[in-house]
Amino acid sequence: MTSTLAQSLTTPTPDPSPQGGGEGARRRGACPGLSAPMQTGDGLLVRLRPIGTVSLAAFKNLCGAARQHGNGVIEVTARGSIQVRGLSAATAPRFADAVASFGIAAEDGIPIISNALSGLDPDELIDASALAAELRCALGRTSLPDSLAPKVSVAIDGGGALGLGTLSADVRLRAELINGGVALRVSVGGDGANATPLGTIMPPYCTEAAIRLLEVIARRGRDARARDVLAAEGSEPFRQAVGELLLTSTHPRESGDPELDSRFRGNERKMATGRHSLRDGLYAHGIGLAFGHAEAMTLERLADAMEAAGSLGIRIAPSRALIAIGLRRESAMAFAAAAERLGFIVRADDPRRYVIACAGAPICASAHIPARTMAPRIAEIAAPYLGDSFKIHVSGCAKGCAHAAPAALTVVGTPAGFALVANGSARGEPFAVVAADQLPDAIVNAARKARHV
Repeated sequence: MTSTLAQSLTTPTPDPSPQGGGEGARRRGACPGLSAPMQTGDGLLVRLRPIGTVSLAAFKNLCGAARQHGNGVIEVTARGSIQVRGLSAATAPRFADAVASFGIAAEDGIPIISNALSGLDPDELIDASALAAELRCALGRTSLPDSLAPKVSVAIDGGGALGLGTLSADVRLRAELINGGVALRVSVGGDGANATPLGTIMPPYCTEAAIRLLEVIARRGRDARARDVLAAEGSEPFRQAVGELLLTSTHPRESGDPELDSRFRGNERKMATGRHSLRDGLYAHGIGLAFGHAEAMTLERLADAMEAAGSLGIRIAPSRALIAIGLRRESAMAFAAAAERLGFIVRADDPRRYVIACAGAPICASAHIPARTMAPRIAEIAAPYLGDSFKIHVSGCAKGCAHAAPAALTVVGTPAGFALVANGSARGEPFAVVAADQLPDAIVNAARKARHV
């Protein structure tokens, strides 16, 4: 066990300085859009945020362009974006031109995230994608996209099967049943569990409320986030901004229907992987990308499997997943089997679901360890202990780009070795720093200890 993992740690640590050319070469928080590639250790990186359903033909064209113009590595991020790696100064513009010709509806500017099955889900209380489209249009008429930090985001959760409760956002609006009708619960600066609640509004005020809250952040400077405002001034600036829009009665979940109430709470815990019913009687089936990446050629084969199963298109989902849309029950099962053969995550008990890893060295010049190379072996070692209550984050450095939230165990690359953080983020205080040959036993010991706490 020890020697196998240790062998994966022999990649030399690159120069972490800006001259080294990795993700650390730009300020933390920068977002590499198609028109603004980011220099990394393996070339230029670009990010695309598709909206709605992408046709299988367009998705396969995207994969082909990633192979032609980049190194053929495609990533799906925790927020449902697609990243293409290994571009160059010469090929990045050609890749952007190619993508423009594929007809993929994509978001530019402030990220506005809605449910992966929005508009198709029979369980949703409101179509979050429609609210998101209205907000995007309104923001395009303001200066806010140029006045906010690149990673400031808005989450609009329609209350459907795939909730956004685990996704952190600066501004959150979540559909709930209030006094027998649908309202939007407004909160700022966190995920569904720790964001600061402000109250509830009626859906027609969604755009106005979101813009007012974003303006509060923008007035604090180009690098401000909602959490910074909360830490320095509390929630009062946000409350004042939307006070006149709030309902006077804001008691949570006054649906009067315990069964519905329980169902929507359960949706916060559902994963994109697996089969989901659609309102037209067909199904969607989600698969996960192990550690958030795959070869473009493998993804093309996945799209072929979707096509063979009769899929009408693909959606990119938060939590590093892809969802085939418009399947019949039997064909959904056949697609899942094909996806598993290709190495994708299709089972809830797959240990790879519970290990999050950044690209690591040598792909990122800021990284001290090859996090992505290590991740499969770590998942294998810790498999008996992994689950919703015990996840492992493997971070190449203390920035923690792949997972900002706390994890049960975080392994952080440092010049001195592998720092281990319990119930914290990559920036947390480690309880131990170990060498490569000590890491497997340290992971198992930490997992056993967590199980008995």
